[in-house]
Amino acid sequence: MYTRRIFPIRGVISWTRRYILMFLIIATIPVFLFEVLRWKWLHVPWLPLGVLGTAVAFIVSFKNNASYDRLWEARKIWGGIVNTSRTWTIMVKDFITNDHAREPLSEEKRKALIKELVHRHVAWLTALRYQLRQDKPWEMHLKSTRSNKEFRDKNYTVPEDTEDLEEVIRRYISEEEFNEVFAKGNRASQLLGVQSRRLRELLQEGMIEDFRHMEMANVLKEFYALQGKSERIKNFPYPRQFATLNYIFVWVFIILLPFGIMEGFQTIGEEIVAYMNANETYWEWTRQLQLSIGKHFVWFSIPFSALLAWVFHTMESIGENTENPFEGGPNDVPISDLSRGIEIDIRQMIDDEDIPAPYEWKNHIVM
Repeated sequence: MYTRRIFPIRGVISWTRRYILMFLIIATIPVFLFEVLRWKWLHVPWLPLGVLGTAVAFIVSFKNNASYDRLWEARKIWGGIVNTSRTWTIMVKDFITNDHAREPLSEEKRKALIKELVHRHVAWLTALRYQLRQDKPWEMHLKSTRSNKEFRDKNYTVPEDTEDLEEVIRRYISEEEFNEVFAKGNRASQLLGVQSRRLRELLQEGMIEDFRHMEMANVLKEFYALQGKSERIKNFPYPRQFATLNYIFVWVFIILLPFGIMEGFQTIGEEIVAYMNANETYWEWTRQLQLSIGKHFVWFSIPFSALLAWVFHTMESIGENTENPFEGGPNDVPISDLSRGIEIDIRQMIDDEDIPAPYEWKNHIVM
């Protein structure tokens, strides 16, 4: 199952609008000093600034590649959870029979047993996604940054923020198991432990024989491995020495950028003025207009500088908001939707009732 989220340009503009205004102000101040107050010495040679920009581009690219690798690994892990969940359901449905049972069960009780094992797996999926949505200190920028928080509150909802874990889990396991699981720390691991213990009981009862028990235990082992891989990404952040220095370098470049391009735009303006003065064949109003543009052409460096700053800063922000793929950002792995999709799929495989509906998309974003 693959979820494609659309992030339109108006969303990007809305997300970065405060920074766009800031970049315009940063670019206007040196131009005002340079042109109005005549501080003509106030500029930076383009060559060293270009070298700095090249270095910053490499650093931003490195961070974005590393962040994308974390995102893509998380997506592959949950792809494995999807496939292995289907495998588990098929095994539960076909392996649990009365062929070797010491006391054969009725068909109704056998189906109830199958339902129990499948529902407990759904409970594991639910507990895992709630654990992965928990806030970490290095993830708080998503909720604390004003632009991120506004975008999140306006455009989408994370189910784990609106649904209580205890109420959701109660739908799938018994009260005794609920009390056992919630008395421990890692609830997802505890649920797999309960599932393993139940398999041992079924082996002793003869509902499954040794080979089938071994195969089903291997599937539980795979679930433990996939959970551990998810927790590794969740609990180990992108190294902050790279992230922090990258952020500082980007802002150094943004601040110096207007000082480096002012003189170039002034030179272009002087060439326009010289060309107009040397060619009087133009209509007078056209000539005067182009002369006026040429004399004030340095002011065009403001939007150009703001555009370059916006590109570098937005690319840095994309990497920053992609490095934690489970925190609930608009471009993270949609583990809530994947979990609900798995639940619908495997419960339909056992002809279960009261199957929930898929989560609804909001503004082309699904969590």
